[in-house]
Amino acid sequence: MIAAGAVVLALVLLVGASSHRSKPQARAVGRALAAPGSASTRRAAAGSTTTSPAAPATTSPAAPAAASRAAGPAARATRGKVGEVADPQESSSFPAPASVHHAAAAAPTKAAGDVIAAGAPSDAEVRHELAQMQAVERAAKQAPKAPQLSPVSGGNSIGGNGAIPIPASVPEVVQRVVAGANAIADFPYVFGGGHASFVDSAYDCSGSVSYALAAGGLLRAPETSGELESWGAPGPGRYITVYAAAGHTYMYVDGIMYNTAGRSGVFASRWQVGSVDNSGFVARHWPGL
Repeated sequence: MIAAGAVVLALVLLVGASSHRSKPQARAVGRALAAPGSASTRRAAAGSTTTSPAAPATTSPAAPAAASRAAGPAARATRGKVGEVADPQESSSFPAPASVHHAAAAAPTKAAGDVIAAGAPSDAEVRHELAQMQAVERAAKQAPKAPQLSPVSGGNSIGGNGAIPIPASVPEVVQRVVAGANAIADFPYVFGGGHASFVDSAYDCSGSVSYALAAGGLLRAPETSGELESWGAPGPGRYITVYAAAGHTYMYVDGIMYNTAGRSGVFASRWQVGSVDNSGFVARHWPGL
């Protein structure tokens, strides 16, 4: 009986000592688990399903670019806007007096469509016909003759109804530009005309050029002379060349000048015989044209 009691007492003492030693070890293990850089902490964080709403990882890298694209056109329009300034050649453009009233033009696209739609050849047909014509010319060894244009008295405007024939041997876009230019060729000149809208009853120099270019799909909104200085690409074109400066602009289409300055009267054509000095003007063309 005494021996059994001794054994029980020894066991109790042994268990108590072991308990005292395990508490510091447990506390040490707990501190290690709680350390921010511990592997256990990293594993726990990786397995967590809770995500902070402000975490940078939730922000798409494309978001700033998308916002930039959304705001881009308006920002570029604001930066690139060039106001219209006084036209130094206004006096030679026969500005219309207040008593002159003219019906409003149609939209540029309609003006081009009305003229070209009826039986106009496709680009493929134009290329085929042009190849045939060139073969005949080579066989006859004769150079093609340029259209004969005669000015009316009082300036350089062509006569007739103020329109020129739409050339068949040029790309369709050029045909549409000619058709648009024809549609308003004899409209009065009023400074600022054609800037608030393509549809107007009078057009200044840049309003006239803008309308014609829009008929060809080369412009979406009217531009001032200063803005046309950066239209398209630098240098003269094969079919269309726009000459622009701060206060005045004009163009050549298939070699014929379209200009408000130098006209023969209030209702005279913008299509003119001859050419002018291009000094001080920036030459621009549409790529490929």
